[in-house]
Amino acid sequence: MQTPASQIQVARQFLLAVARGEWAVAYGCLAPEVRQGLSVQQFRVAADPLYQQAKQFGPTISLYKLGYRLRDTQKPQPFVAFSFKADTVQAYPHFQLDVTFRDSTARQILGFGLVPLVAPPK
Repeated sequence: MQTPASQIQVARQFLLAVARGEWAVAYGCLAPEVRQGLSVQQFRVAADPLYQQAKQFGPTISLYKLGYRLRDTQKPQPFVAFSFKADTVQAYPHFQLDVTFRDSTARQILGFGLVPLVAPPK
């Protein structure tokens, strides 16, 4: 019996598919309720900033951090964040590739984004 993929593995597969422009593969990683409200074309538009940065930094990514976001009245939301490996040689990465899940057992992606990072003040 094969062990199911972890959230980190699912997030990584999704981000690599976007970085390579494999839109159908990446779209298939999204949770059903996300796909229901987001056409493939809308997904491509939403994922294009990540795709464009992958063209600049290359498709290799590294785990940056994982955890839970705590919101005021909502339950904690699990997230996995990666950075472009070429960007990690900088003093501080430019971007965080963010993927969120419904809960700690979910293996389908609820949200994603390219989060610009600002270097901490010296």
